[in-house]
Amino acid sequence: MNLPFFDAAAIRSRLPWPRMLAALHAMLHDAVSAPLRANHPIAVPGEPTATLLLMPAWRAGRRLGVKLVTVYPGNAARNERAVGAIYVLFDASNGKPLAMFDGEEITTRRTAGASAYAADRLARTTARHLTLIGSGRVARSLVEAHMQVRPIERVSLWGRTAQHALAAAAAMAADGLPVTAVHDLERAVRDADIVSCATLSTEALVRGAWLRSGTHLDLVGAFTAKMRETDDAAIARADLIVVDTRTAALAEGGDIVAAIASGAIDASAVAAELADLARGVHPGRTRDDDVTVFKSVGFALEDLAAAEAVFDAGALPAP
Repeated sequence: MNLPFFDAAAIRSRLPWPRMLAALHAMLHDAVSAPLRANHPIAVPGEPTATLLLMPAWRAGRRLGVKLVTVYPGNAARNERAVGAIYVLFDASNGKPLAMFDGEEITTRRTAGASAYAADRLARTTARHLTLIGSGRVARSLVEAHMQVRPIERVSLWGRTAQHALAAAAAMAADGLPVTAVHDLERAVRDADIVSCATLSTEALVRGAWLRSGTHLDLVGAFTAKMRETDDAAIARADLIVVDTRTAALAEGGDIVAAIASGAIDASAVAAELADLARGVHPGRTRDDDVTVFKSVGFALEDLAAAEAVFDAGALPAP
């Protein structure tokens, strides 16, 4: 079977940020089935436990997609990527495979797109300083996507490995993005209008005491209940908490799960899903001094939106 394959370069060229945001907006208005992903721990001798994720989503009679993802935190010590993924798109009316995609790029594109989509409804319209925590593959996309929706003039990049942060910041700056590596995480958070966390951390990095009024907190990591990027005070500090999908966030969103377990918040504090913002069911930010949180766990609907937008963007690549 010779299926067309969309590599990372093809995905980026077919899915500029305006198209990604529009595809996400349209999909959030549609009837999509996206069951809670299967999450399997994989033992790795002598290293942190890895994870295998299976993420399906479909629209009846239209398209069906599934992403297979591996997350190996121990790879970082060898300067290897922690995440590997592949995405397969099918015809949902007959089960015929249609195409395969670089799953890492699909993930990167839709993750940053979802964060920017949320920020467009939750961050102050005057937000100019983005503090980015984490220097992995999604970092550049988070910068680019946020710059599509807010007048970002300065990006402070902090990473747990200083040399990785310096290298990532230098590469982005060389391409004209306003990114500078920083060493003082607390100061960078206190000064930020938007704080975006994209790490594989299992312990709190951002403290609630550091968040000034009006800050928008974008949480991309902590996709299992045992991971987290914030302390309980940061979540309790929020005036508005929005998640990509409530079911997954309450089961797997580490920051939310931990804050509920400690009693810092209860489940009712999760005010809305991303679809509620898209459909106008919830207004999003209503006050400039509100602290807002968007917790992204990873929603298969977003993957399907990205893959379909790529597939439908024009002539298919040769198999």
